[in-house]
Amino acid sequence: MTAACLWVIQVFSSSVSTANLIGENHGLDVIFCLIPQYTTKHLHTIKAAINTFAALLCTKTNVCSVVSKGYISGLLRLYEDWYSKDTQHAAIEIRHTLLRCLHKVTHSTAGRQAVISQGGLRLLYHTTQTDLLCKGLESLIDPSVQLMRKCLPKTPLPLTSDLSAYTFPLPGRAHAVPDVATDESREESDDEETEKNQEAPSTDYDDDLETDLNKLCLRPDPDRPKDLLPQYGRLCPEHSHDFTELDLSSEPEESSPSPLSSDEEAVLLNSLSLHSSRMDRRKTNSSNDLSNSSSGSQSQTETSTEGNTPATAQFVAGDFQSHSSILVKEARGEAPSILRGNEQDIEEEGTEEFHHCTMIDSLLKRHGACILHHEPKLYRAAAAKTKSIPGFSILAFPDFWGHLHPPGHEPMAPRKPNIQREKVFEDVQRFLNTHDIINQVVYDLEGSSLQCLSDSLRFFSNFECGNLRKAVQIRRYEYDLILNADTNCSQHAQWFYFEVSNMVADVPYRFNVINCEKSNSQFNYGMQPVLFSVREALEGRPHWVRTGTEICYFRNHFCPAQGRCRTTFYTLTFTITFKHNEDVCYLAYHYPYTYSALKAHLKVLQKSVDPAKCFFRQQILCKSLAGNSCPVVTITASPASRAWKDMLQLRNRPCIVLTARVHPGESNASWVMKGTLEFLCSSDLVAQSLREAFVFKIIPMLNPDGVINGMNRCDLNSEDLNRQWCKPDPVLSPTIYHTKGLLYYLNSIGRTPLVFCDYHGHSRKKNVFLYGCSVKETLWQSGSAVDTVGLKENPGYRTIPKTLDRIAPAFSFNSCNYLVEKSRSATARVVVWREMGVLRSYTMESTYNGCDQGIYKGLQTGTRELQDMGLKFCHSLLSVTKDLKDLYSRRLIDLDYNILDHKSHNFFEDDEPPCVEEIEYSTDCPKLKGTDLDSDINTNIANVDEEEDGGGSEDGHSGAKQWQGSIGKSQQSSMKSCLFPHPIRQAAMEKLSEKRDKCQGVTIVNGQITS
Repeated sequence: MTAACLWVIQVFSSSVSTANLIGENHGLDVIFCLIPQYTTKHLHTIKAAINTFAALLCTKTNVCSVVSKGYISGLLRLYEDWYSKDTQHAAIEIRHTLLRCLHKVTHSTAGRQAVISQGGLRLLYHTTQTDLLCKGLESLIDPSVQLMRKCLPKTPLPLTSDLSAYTFPLPGRAHAVPDVATDESREESDDEETEKNQEAPSTDYDDDLETDLNKLCLRPDPDRPKDLLPQYGRLCPEHSHDFTELDLSSEPEESSPSPLSSDEEAVLLNSLSLHSSRMDRRKTNSSNDLSNSSSGSQSQTETSTEGNTPATAQFVAGDFQSHSSILVKEARGEAPSILRGNEQDIEEEGTEEFHHCTMIDSLLKRHGACILHHEPKLYRAAAAKTKSIPGFSILAFPDFWGHLHPPGHEPMAPRKPNIQREKVFEDVQRFLNTHDIINQVVYDLEGSSLQCLSDSLRFFSNFECGNLRKAVQIRRYEYDLILNADTNCSQHAQWFYFEVSNMVADVPYRFNVINCEKSNSQFNYGMQPVLFSVREALEGRPHWVRTGTEICYFRNHFCPAQGRCRTTFYTLTFTITFKHNEDVCYLAYHYPYTYSALKAHLKVLQKSVDPAKCFFRQQILCKSLAGNSCPVVTITASPASRAWKDMLQLRNRPCIVLTARVHPGESNASWVMKGTLEFLCSSDLVAQSLREAFVFKIIPMLNPDGVINGMNRCDLNSEDLNRQWCKPDPVLSPTIYHTKGLLYYLNSIGRTPLVFCDYHGHSRKKNVFLYGCSVKETLWQSGSAVDTVGLKENPGYRTIPKTLDRIAPAFSFNSCNYLVEKSRSATARVVVWREMGVLRSYTMESTYNGCDQGIYKGLQTGTRELQDMGLKFCHSLLSVTKDLKDLYSRRLIDLDYNILDHKSHNFFEDDEPPCVEEIEYSTDCPKLKGTDLDSDINTNIANVDEEEDGGGSEDGHSGAKQWQGSIGKSQQSSMKSCLFPHPIRQAAMEKLSEKRDKCQGVTIVNGQITS
């Protein structure tokens, strides 16, 4: 009878108002008194009481009442009692239901604080560690872990401000930068990461689709007067160039260098002649004020005309932060053994008289420049002209030295079972055993010299593209890492790139990046960070390699330092075992690609092309906010002669416009662009045909300032540049404004690009894929009432994706879509399609991780595969040329379906399944299978006789058997007529059924439910 009444109350508790009413009438007190200490009798009634208590906790009022009355202490004591005495594990469901109650009460801050103050975390940790030793208790472990995660007190990040350590005074704005709270919708990329809120129902995505036919089909007015467009004529040098060199004899002598090349060589010579001691560099560093350094960085002005040399090159390139001793000994021809302790200090003093230019020259002479299309001295010269906010005076060794592809493919890292659980336990131990925690800051981007333990790792990130704001030693071999937010704002921390040294070989070090912001990551699906070892490079293996074990990504208990903007952070944790003692290594989110690397690479390409065959011209599109030039490259075939027919054919070639790196953290986009540039400048027959067919306008880095300063998402104006395309500000978003101006100009002279593609990186998906624009597909997907039968649309937007699916192993056709979303209306892809009328306007997304299909299935992508994707994209452009038959006859492209087994399959297979472990905190404790209300009633009826007779043995075995007993079909068939005890007559049931819909509420008086 008691259990039946409790079941009725559970049903009534599904209504918030009714649950509150029961609570107000002391129902919580009565039911809590029905929950006894450990016993083997009346288990069904006890379970019904606990479930009813949990059901009443669905309201905030009842939770507050339970907390204020001290019932949390009672629930913890009950859980401890049942845990300690249930040695035969016969009452697992009782313990699980008590955990459900605790989950309910910890929805409130007061409830979580009460659990902590009453020793709940320690109790849960202790019981869970014991449960791990017993089989069959998994159903208790996960709820306990989730409860501990939820109850860990919010800990502010150990920062003085949530704002970035870098600030930049914006034109026309006050120098004091506010704590910018950017819109959440800008957090992900047109990278089109539509799954940014994975909990959101799919209907939300459909609601985001554009259904206004006018907006989809009508071209809006230009955002600027037409008389401003002729200025972009200078960016079409193929129209004005006279190609006089074609009249010269075709002797195999090198063509005379352009003024740009000469001036670059002058910069190189000037920078190489600089002599600076390590002490001088330290003085220079100490004078850099990170919060006000932008004025210093802008004192070096790079003239807007091509190639003029700055008056002074103040950047002491070629100096490296932590490994001068390694490089000096290697340069002198000694064994590159790594010094220890004061030996290293002595050697550092000796470097004051050993000029770094000579050292680098010796290293290059000893090892040789072995990286194709990379010249360290050119890189150094380019870095000398690069302007950063803090005024970088140190080069990262991998960027200077160069990177070779690893010899083989690197498989995705297998996920260790329950690895996240292990890491959560270690984090809980931090709270419970504070005396074991070192908690020592060992690196601070904003701080001065720090006193570090002699055996602690040493960190550094004050170089181009670097990002690490603070490192805190937690245990001897564990470090918390805090990333720097994007300049002038307090968000978008995801990209990291830093140097680490002073390590011990063969010791596992745990790194925790604790202020990541995205709600999921490919790090949960086999992705690894990348590592570059200086020691390995000097031994002839200059590779960025995937590294790390015990990798997982999950929500943590940290919160912003000032409690503003974002309230949720995620931890990326990974363990690295270094190969060499006291090596110097670099760790990064993905393969770094710096602005200086691009500038040097363009110089190398310019030298490599034959001007008689390839017209290559690098120009400056505009200056960035910090004064860095944004290069634009024109590539096409030189005409066969200066005859008017050949010149006319050149000037009538259709244009293809390619852009990349609008989001600084998407370095994979730059590697794809590198592959595109190198292929287009090569002597390959396909490249030659493409140059003869098209004029390529390439802007390889739309956000140079963001890349230079190690940002993840935004420009110095704290805005996502890929949300500025509708009406870009010429002052605050100059690169977007002038890129759009160039597109307008091409459109105005009748040379609208045949293809536009913006290269991006995608952090949530595998493979490489395209996003395009289609009116029909958008209307179909949105369920619009617009009749699309009469709509005519050129299906040519699918030509390139289909071609890529056949020829590019990393490409997934089924991951592509062609939908136009309202939230993406200001992105490059949509604006170029809508305003310029470019049918084939794409965003190309490249994974940070790897592929789940074809010959690359299960492998992480490296720079080789990314560059190959840039090459394959060029190949796919052959499919839009007018003379396809000629191309087939010359066998420049093979679209045979059978050439490779890498065809895409089901679209949904490309989206990641839920992570095997909960990334977020569970909002509730899931019920055990077969423990819903109907199952409880059925089981109770099947055992009603034993329960009434006081059945159940003292040792719990009989109770366990009754608990898990099966019910025959004959019993099940009669259960619906036995939901309530026999004293309730049939007439009363009929009356209750008649009035069920008329009841407006209930009242509890003296324990009786009355209407």
